[in-house]
Amino acid sequence: MSASGEPVWEAIYALSRFAALAAVAELGCADHLVDGPRGVDELADLCGADAPSLRRALREVASMGIVHSTPDGYELTEHGMTLRSGAPGSLRPVVRVIAQEGLWYAIGALTRTVRTGRSAFAERYGSFYDYLDRDPALRTLFDEYMIARTRPCIGTMAQSYDFSRFHTLVDVGGGRGHLLAAVLAGHPRLKGVLLDLDHVVPGAAHALGERGVADRCRLVAGDFFEGVPPGADAYLLANVLHNWSDEDAVRILRNVRSAMSPGGTLFVLEMVLPDDDAPHPGKDMDIRMLALFDGGMERTRQEYTTLLRAVGFRFAEIIPLPGSFDLIVADGA
Repeated sequence: MSASGEPVWEAIYALSRFAALAAVAELGCADHLVDGPRGVDELADLCGADAPSLRRALREVASMGIVHSTPDGYELTEHGMTLRSGAPGSLRPVVRVIAQEGLWYAIGALTRTVRTGRSAFAERYGSFYDYLDRDPALRTLFDEYMIARTRPCIGTMAQSYDFSRFHTLVDVGGGRGHLLAAVLAGHPRLKGVLLDLDHVVPGAAHALGERGVADRCRLVAGDFFEGVPPGADAYLLANVLHNWSDEDAVRILRNVRSAMSPGGTLFVLEMVLPDDDAPHPGKDMDIRMLALFDGGMERTRQEYTTLLRAVGFRFAEIIPLPGSFDLIVADGA
């Protein structure tokens, strides 16, 4: 029996397809095609690209169903509409972030990371978040990426659990505040607190104001390794723990446990990895975490249970959400 190399070839070809997609997204082609088809020469002029090279990239993304060739040139498909700038549900920030030079380096140097156990990205660039903060435009783009990444589960999370039984929900490392805003909007009596670093917190005011919940939410600048706002009966860690090693994750959880009022509840929003070999977006994310962070990782249900028990939380349930996310519920018993 001869071995089939189909999965290997598929992975090899996927790299080229993503590179073409990234070029089309970075050049803003979708924005120039939104009103109808354009010829390649005209589109190249509008995008500031070399026409023969752009034609080859468009040919590749056409095979992916992103654009469609017509007698007049190329036009957007329904899938291609997701690459428009500022459009509802736009995935352009996601593609642009993943294709950013430093992240390309991180993935390309994965062998070095696997060999040494240390992120080659961190060795070259330092902390991922320090790397973002050195480039304000990239930081803004990454914030848009995070919003796009969690968009599928934002509304569902707010409806997946009866948060009305709580008095105050503290969003630890809450970023722009979109998740907290959605939960507060769905539970009119609930109050909120958002904790993040001092240069991040101002960006949350817009999202909270947009949803009409700013008057019920307090913004706090701080570092969750130093402590979190005390006295609340509910705390949320959304896409936080996967950035850190088990040791650091326990430090964060311990600070939350110490701050929580007796009988409080912790919510952890993450991609929980399956125990089998089935494909899962969390496994792809785990490789990016391996490449970018010293210690960051996605975890299985048992691994999260172990972390929670280490600081006195009792695992209660996992609520599956869209986008392959899960809401872990734990009691501070």
